[in-house]
Amino acid sequence: MSKQNKENLFLLIKSLSKSEKRQFKLFVGRVKSNKDSKFIKLFNLLDKSFKYNELEILKKNFVTKQQLSNLKAHLYNQILQSLRMNPMLQDNRMIIREQIDYATVLYQKGLYKQSLKVLDKAKNMSIDLDEKYSAFEIVEIEKLIESQYITRSMSNRADELIKHSKSLSAENKLCSSLSNLSLKLYERLIKAGYAKSDEEFREITKFFFERMPKVNYNKLGFREKLWFCKVNVWYSLLIQDFLSSYKFSRRWVDLFDSKTSMISSHPVFYLKANNFLMEALVLIKYPKKFKEVLVKFEEVVNSHLFPKNDNISTLTFLYLTNNKLNLLFMEGKFQNGLKLVPKILSKINDLKKQIDPHHIMLVYYKIACLYFGCDRYVDSIKYLNLIIQNKELKMREDLLCFTRVLNLVAHYEAGFDYDIDKHIRDTYKFLLKMNDLHEVQKLMIKFVRNLGNIYPNELKENFKSLHKELKPYENDPYERRAFLYLDILSWLESKILNIPISKIIQQKASKNLPLRKIPKESLLDI
Repeated sequence: MSKQNKENLFLLIKSLSKSEKRQFKLFVGRVKSNKDSKFIKLFNLLDKSFKYNELEILKKNFVTKQQLSNLKAHLYNQILQSLRMNPMLQDNRMIIREQIDYATVLYQKGLYKQSLKVLDKAKNMSIDLDEKYSAFEIVEIEKLIESQYITRSMSNRADELIKHSKSLSAENKLCSSLSNLSLKLYERLIKAGYAKSDEEFREITKFFFERMPKVNYNKLGFREKLWFCKVNVWYSLLIQDFLSSYKFSRRWVDLFDSKTSMISSHPVFYLKANNFLMEALVLIKYPKKFKEVLVKFEEVVNSHLFPKNDNISTLTFLYLTNNKLNLLFMEGKFQNGLKLVPKILSKINDLKKQIDPHHIMLVYYKIACLYFGCDRYVDSIKYLNLIIQNKELKMREDLLCFTRVLNLVAHYEAGFDYDIDKHIRDTYKFLLKMNDLHEVQKLMIKFVRNLGNIYPNELKENFKSLHKELKPYENDPYERRAFLYLDILSWLESKILNIPISKIIQQKASKNLPLRKIPKESLLDI
């Protein structure tokens, strides 16, 4: 048995809040014979433990080694049953599923009309909430009951059910096709990254349109529109078409704005829709619109109407943190972000079991950028080293590349001359190992390689030269993303003009113009 499987029960217990632990004890306490049960003793022992230790459990002599596996499985199931009854954790799908289970029990008891009544209620709820997979399952159960001629229903009942079944089946098939394509596009992003050339652009485009179903957007239901937008957001991000990314993420958010009742039914999709929209606004450099979206987003997720559970809370924290830092970077207000750092780190510590290491390192990178923008280079190096020294980390190569480059620049700015040559060599070797380097990265390699040979009085001219070489790539469709990870142009301009980098960025943000003109709302029509 793997270590992860052995610790699953322990991790589940440690994830419980005080109220959830109290509810569990009330749940199992409803049966008097459970009071001194072995699984209760195991729960109390693991609850008080700081780590899972099987030997310590066996030393308590209330369970043998042979019994322990079954006892853990029983306790695990009891906790899940207790959590399932917690109103805070119930969503609409669970409520519908519960109604289907009740109807099945009534059917098995021979109470067919009562079963159909419960199914009809659950079906109407499913349709109202656009839960069409559940609706289809309900119709199939209704067909099963009706096919036995038990209820002696009206003659048109069969035609109604068949029509409804065909309609739901077609809608579910379309939704499945769109969600499958979305998953494949995400897999493409993880494995190969964004399009880096015209050849990759054509390859991705061919893949997309061969699998994209032909639809009339205006005739789609809410769920199908949602997946349609999501698929197009992934595609536009992959080919680095930032305006299309804005267009479809904007439409995705508008879906929820036009039907706010769906926010509580699909909170994760609401979070992702807004996160994609804000990412698109960063990509097209539009801080004013970004701020408007962020303020509205924070109001919604902090309202009492927005669902709350561990998963949603973790995602909300990540998206709010990421985008609040992005706003500071866009406006050049680095100093304003320093007070956020302790709160961010404290929250990461609280949620470290729910947040994967990749996202934690992304937050560390942004904190490092924050300190860099405040001229606090030693603090910046501290967080960059947490990324560089993590040998098990699986981050995208482009982010690892700019972590190394920013670390080198921070050492240079901090005046750590004694080991600058070593950092130059390490960074140079790392960059050379990368596959399919962009032109921006190649120029950075060239600059890094020669940095140790540049005399202080020659620095400004070299900064100007590098700026001149990099500037044409700022709006290049395959190169401009690099400047989002590390605003090397603003840093170079600050060195050339001898003014803080924050001032440079603030001057750019004050113009408040997007990279290119935002498409008019009429362009959203298909």
